[in-house]
Amino acid sequence: MATIGNIVLVHGGFVDGSGWQGVHQELTRVGLRVHIVQNPTLSLEDDVAVTRRVLDGLDGPAVLVGHSYGGVVISEAGTHPNVTSLVYIAAFAPDQGESANTLTTAPPPVLPPREGFLFLDRARFAASYAADLPGHVAAFMADSQVPCGVDALGGSVTEPAWRHKPSWYLVATEDRMIPPQAQRMMAERAGAKVVEVIGSHAVHISQPAAVADLIREAAA
Repeated sequence: MATIGNIVLVHGGFVDGSGWQGVHQELTRVGLRVHIVQNPTLSLEDDVAVTRRVLDGLDGPAVLVGHSYGGVVISEAGTHPNVTSLVYIAAFAPDQGESANTLTTAPPPVLPPREGFLFLDRARFAASYAADLPGHVAAFMADSQVPCGVDALGGSVTEPAWRHKPSWYLVATEDRMIPPQAQRMMAERAGAKVVEVIGSHAVHISQPAAVADLIREAAA
């Protein structure tokens, strides 16, 4: 079988698609066409619609990749006919009726909502989200957070795509946002092929080569 040429990357909550830069460089260097979805993270329904618009515009099949909350998005949007496989990067992989909120076993440092939006505690951001990144990078990420809608994290999946399409899962063993044991549970339930990488929740930034390797495997 020929390698799938399109890769679609979906970011998680509190950040934007720029975090995929290192993975983008790794994948484009070997000739893959990479598309980065810029979800507004206002609601799950809206983020799925944004992702599906990207998928609608492709010239062929694609591997759909999600990090963190992006795993909820790809679980719902991944039933799109252009999607051949799913890759979860330290991500939520909900079953029917589940959301990021229902799968959160260890409450992350999320501040109380303000006018329907959530932020991570800036003082705890580095330790919780990006412990293996340089301090100045983690500080910038904390200061440039994207407001995350309450309706995004509360949105539930209707028909998980992983029930119908092959999946891969990268477990970040030092993750303090989604505990590694929860990641392993979701990966096993989805029947995903699993790799484990020593990394924080920001493993796609700190370990882009390892993330790209798994995506290339799914594309093959």
